[in-house]
Amino acid sequence: MSNVINSNSVMQAKDIHMISTGQKVRRILAKTGTYAFLLVMALIVLFPFYWMIISSLKELSEYRQAIPTFWPQKVMWGNYSKAFSQANLGDLFMNTLYVGVVSTILSLVITVLSAFAFARLEFKGKETLFGALLATMMLPGELFTITNYITVSDLGWMHTFTALIVPFLVSVFYIYLLRQNFMQIPNELYLAAKVDGTTDLKYLWKVMIPLALPTLISITILKMMGAWNSYIWPKLVANDAEHQMITNGLRNAFTDVSGQADIPVQMAAVAIVSAPLFMVFLFLRKYIMQGVSRSGIKG
Repeated sequence: MSNVINSNSVMQAKDIHMISTGQKVRRILAKTGTYAFLLVMALIVLFPFYWMIISSLKELSEYRQAIPTFWPQKVMWGNYSKAFSQANLGDLFMNTLYVGVVSTILSLVITVLSAFAFARLEFKGKETLFGALLATMMLPGELFTITNYITVSDLGWMHTFTALIVPFLVSVFYIYLLRQNFMQIPNELYLAAKVDGTTDLKYLWKVMIPLALPTLISITILKMMGAWNSYIWPKLVANDAEHQMITNGLRNAFTDVSGQADIPVQMAAVAIVSAPLFMVFLFLRKYIMQGVSRSGIKG
């Protein structure tokens, strides 16, 4: 009897061992497949950037070869200095930085005050007005291009930094994002502050802004990136040499009289212009994710 029990126990132990081994094999295979898929997708995403870098280091004759090379035969570091001087990147950087900083600061002021009003203040028609603002998010931005162009032209703002800054100071998405973050702050803090005689602006500055700092950092980063990447609007209203921004300033900077473009030098300029955005994403990505995620959680 004991022998039968012992043999059954051994068989059960073997079955359990085989099941656990099978589960481990399946987990390993699933993890291997997942990482293989992620690796393939990463290579697909990174390949255009790799091609941009190696193209920026080639000679024009090598770039025009019928069979492309995946590494420069002769590394041309001079393409970067040539791109910087030929495209006048210094002035383009300063123009873009000026527009980005000024528009970001003014937009933050408008966004913070509007979000605070919709989150804490009580006034007639608040929900209706906020709903109307949210409804405008359903309209594509291109729909306002013609009307904004006519308005800017009538005001005499053509070929000025004002035309690049003022039309995009208000962002309904940023107001909504920050308002949702403000709504997570307990209203009892606001009521207690009012009892103590604290003004709305002081409460906003001392309490709400520090608590919503991750979202404000996210808005700042996204606004600066939007100004940095802006292309259509600057090309329409400020395409003169004095007010050109980076995106539209590089368009024809490397084309000669015959219409031929020096692609390697142009790629070098694109790499220089893209570097700040890569650095911002690399070092500040956690703030972007924190700000967006916190605004979507009702605490």
